[in-house]
Amino acid sequence: MAHALSSSRPEAVVERIDGRAMARALSTETAARVEALCARTGHCPALAVILVGDDPASQVYVGRKVAECRKAGIRSVEHRLPADTGQDVLLDLIDRLNLDGAVDGILIQLPLPPQIDAGLVLDRIDPTKDVDGFHPVNVGRLSTGTGGLVPCTPLGVMKLLDSVVADYRGLDVVVIGKSNIVGKPVAMLLLEREATVTVTHIETRGLSDIARKADIIVAAAGVPHLVRGYWVKPGAIVVDVGITRVAEPDGSTRLVGDCATEELGHAGAVTPVPGGVGPMTIACLLSNTVTAAERARHE
Repeated sequence: MAHALSSSRPEAVVERIDGRAMARALSTETAARVEALCARTGHCPALAVILVGDDPASQVYVGRKVAECRKAGIRSVEHRLPADTGQDVLLDLIDRLNLDGAVDGILIQLPLPPQIDAGLVLDRIDPTKDVDGFHPVNVGRLSTGTGGLVPCTPLGVMKLLDSVVADYRGLDVVVIGKSNIVGKPVAMLLLEREATVTVTHIETRGLSDIARKADIIVAAAGVPHLVRGYWVKPGAIVVDVGITRVAEPDGSTRLVGDCATEELGHAGAVTPVPGGVGPMTIACLLSNTVTAAERARHE
């Protein structure tokens, strides 16, 4: 249940924020929106997914996104291009998808091969179909609080936080990492809720001392176990966006986050890795696709 934070909650028992369960619930809600939109307009939402090259991780990510689209009733249109695809070819494909009224969302799987300027490609997407929320128009709308499509991971982070925070006003939040994909958009979303936000980065001095004052920590640095137990005050909420595959002494590997979760027994609530932010990112992608479809039809 959502609750308002106090400055110190030494009696707190850590709560595990289940991203998988929340993602399932959001996807069920999205599927209902798809069904309703199809019934009202005769149009079922469609997401165009573009993958350039054969990067194994990207193949897996695209496969998951396509599978989840199908579960929600969203039509998936895949465009798999060879690794040596020229930039002009990719831009031409985006232009055609922008003009295709049957396509509501366009997703470019990153990273792109070195011969392609990722910034130029992402900027070419029609902002109304930019379901990743990376286009400068959507970034600008987010920064001014005037709508637009919100990046999927930050949107997922906020939904996870909303499950345990009733009122953000005046809370101290520390965002670790200033990326355009996570750190900066999360900070802007939290500012809209009237939280007091500090964004830190690789050059920040005294990071552990800054984090120790926070009611909420959003860790998105991509550094395994960066956030230690002594960085987190009793009762604080910790959202771990980082995910890194690390080697074990026996030769196996495992996924870990930016936080040393085993040291956070005194926190108020934490997200696990895996099973926290990751599932919500895909669920929010589906939700954004339906939002784009509804807006295109003035729903």
